[in-house]
Amino acid sequence: MKVLLTGSTGYIGRRLCNVLVDDKVISLRLFVRSKEKIEPGTMQGVELFEGDTFNPESLRIALEGIDAAIYLIHSMGAGAGDFEELDRQSVTNFRDACIHAGVQRIIYLGGLGVKESASKHLRSRLETGEILCDVPPNMQTIWFRAGIIIGSGGASFEIIRNLVEKIPVMITPRWVRTLTQAVAVDDVLRYLHRAIYIEIKDNLVIDIGSDSISFREMLLEAASVLGLKRIIIPVPFFSPRLSSYWLIFFTSVPFRIASALIDGLKSETVALNNNAARYFPDIKPVSYREAFRQAMHEIERKQIISRWSDSSAERVSDISVPESISNAFFIDSRTLRANGVTASNLFRSVSSIGGKQGWFTYGLFWNIRGIIDKLIGGYGLNRGRRSDDDLRIGDALDFWKVADLVIDRRLLLLAQMKLPGRAWLEFTVADNLLRQTAYFIPKGIGGRIYWYLLYPFHMLIFRDMVREIVKRAREKKI
Repeated sequence: MKVLLTGSTGYIGRRLCNVLVDDKVISLRLFVRSKEKIEPGTMQGVELFEGDTFNPESLRIALEGIDAAIYLIHSMGAGAGDFEELDRQSVTNFRDACIHAGVQRIIYLGGLGVKESASKHLRSRLETGEILCDVPPNMQTIWFRAGIIIGSGGASFEIIRNLVEKIPVMITPRWVRTLTQAVAVDDVLRYLHRAIYIEIKDNLVIDIGSDSISFREMLLEAASVLGLKRIIIPVPFFSPRLSSYWLIFFTSVPFRIASALIDGLKSETVALNNNAARYFPDIKPVSYREAFRQAMHEIERKQIISRWSDSSAERVSDISVPESISNAFFIDSRTLRANGVTASNLFRSVSSIGGKQGWFTYGLFWNIRGIIDKLIGGYGLNRGRRSDDDLRIGDALDFWKVADLVIDRRLLLLAQMKLPGRAWLEFTVADNLLRQTAYFIPKGIGGRIYWYLLYPFHMLIFRDMVREIVKRAREKKI
């Protein structure tokens, strides 16, 4: 059974990839925009094809000889306002390529809801499912529709957990009473995996989830799991925009994702069919409470496999770097020798930056920059990092992204904060010599003004950061 998996570096895709790799009946092929984001252990058990769904030729090559293709691509996080058109182009290209390649089955994960009352993002997901179902009689599309997916690292889960942990009394919009159906991420993976083998002749729409629950009940159940007492007061005057700003200050998601999730709460997203029980009777979805408990267990054991920020919805890979950034318009480079410190210890100190550890120096400056970034629609500092102990290419690191990683030698971070240009921060280690370099390619006159205005702060921050990295490496003496 030859299976093609798209979106394999995203939140669901990375987890599903692990499941499918372990299935010895399946010959798995991954279609990715950047091979670098695939972990070395995964590469040994799969075929890798690099390309994207906006490139029909790369799709044609990747789909040759495939029996079943899994579509896990959407543009919810796209920064541009044309996400609906991006979704439409992407899925149409994918469906047409599947038809041309003779693929027997397409499997898709979308959202619950009806078009008439759905938010823009959910409406686009529903349209994606409809396009994928427009296939010849000799192939089938299995379209799963889920409500809120609960799992460690998921956007919805992180919002709920952060709100419950940080706010004893919550003033909430009235639509927190809206009903949805939550589903554990592990149950989603079971459905997607089993859909490869199910015997059907026609297209099938399958609504999945546990019992109906409101967002208010989700918050109270989460508080109960965490052993907390929380008070929730719904009020009528919270606009979607105000609600989104309220979310971004207490959670890790940026404004555009918060806004999309808030919009989705306006209308009910509950199951409209019982096909899940009919075609997969042995899969019994766990309750929302149990799903939340399982997610917390993964966090406590530091077993977060994927996060909502692992991949972007842009046309190009979110770790793309020009062939040479050494020709950047502005460069700030500093070196420091760490006598008596091994390269391994020095690099370990470098790799510990961000998240709970912070950025070692001038925390107030970093926090102010993070708040400003959140206010103008960026990620801000509280996106944090997947793990305190390790990094991998593609990991989010506050408002940076790991663009390259060579253990004990190089860490390259791509700036994802709102900037009038593009920026990178590079750390290289050679024996006991640490080099820290900031690169900036400005966009127009605004980018140049931005660099010169902040240069005095950069001088202090970058100078003391490299010193603190070396100091901490010396103190650890691992």
